[in-house]
Amino acid sequence: MIKSIILLGLALLSAPLFSAIILKVKAFFGGKKGPPLLINYYTLLKLFKKGSVYSNSTTFIFKMGPMVSFASALTVLMFLPIAGNTPIVSFHGDVIFVFYLLGLGRFFTIAAALDTASPFEGMGAAREAYFPIICEATMFMVLVYFYKLTGQLTLASYFSGGQPSGIWHLAGAPLFFVVVAIFIVLLTENSRVPVDDPTTHLELTMIHEVMVLDHSGPDLAFIELGSFYKLFFYSTLLGRLIYPFKTQFPVQDLCLFTGSLIAVYGAIGITESVMARFRMDKVPRFVLASFGLVFFATILTMEFI
Repeated sequence: MIKSIILLGLALLSAPLFSAIILKVKAFFGGKKGPPLLINYYTLLKLFKKGSVYSNSTTFIFKMGPMVSFASALTVLMFLPIAGNTPIVSFHGDVIFVFYLLGLGRFFTIAAALDTASPFEGMGAAREAYFPIICEATMFMVLVYFYKLTGQLTLASYFSGGQPSGIWHLAGAPLFFVVVAIFIVLLTENSRVPVDDPTTHLELTMIHEVMVLDHSGPDLAFIELGSFYKLFFYSTLLGRLIYPFKTQFPVQDLCLFTGSLIAVYGAIGITESVMARFRMDKVPRFVLASFGLVFFATILTMEFI
């Protein structure tokens, strides 16, 4: 348990650092030096030092949105088998609870955006409510797939110890489709290119960023920190599938896990560097492709295993 708590603390501290890798990769492809790796810490400290500004049209819902979003992302990490170790909290069916907890954070973010009575934030909230519906269908199909292979409904039974290696052994090649599908979900849930552009400032084309335009100070800091933790959660799932093994040396396992995380964050940066953002009417097709991949992998598994 002590080891799991230490790893959780390291995850909470390092999540903004890993996110800065994306900025470095994008800067490399653009022929630039890019911001320092500690840029996200500087930004968070700057926001926490400022005060929050609230419109007269907002209610307590607007203030609750950032806190619930941050708390849900933080709680989810407690169920995460970091570096293949046993999570702090685990129970039968916790994987379903985890994804509904993420949905709770999204709900309050959308509610806070609608509470501003801004047409632009309402537009972003409508998009945020639409695209993740397909992601939820994909993730629950992934759960069906993993349940078919393991007969378990806990994150620990999928991603702790040598379990990912056993899943690869049982599933074989179809698991590649699941990896690609989870990567698409990661890009969609975290508002990355080609679904969304976190660096854009044109309200008509934004999804997540337009919903937080009225947030400032510590509220915006909690939103940013929650987004770092959410990205870390999905990246950890992919990282464990990329490197599914576990050795007898904890330090070596932690280093290899860190390397797999760097590979995932680097892949996000490469994707954002070589791809343009899709038109809004193309995004649902892109996200729906993730569901098709997992569904195909599930059919193959049910047929041959």
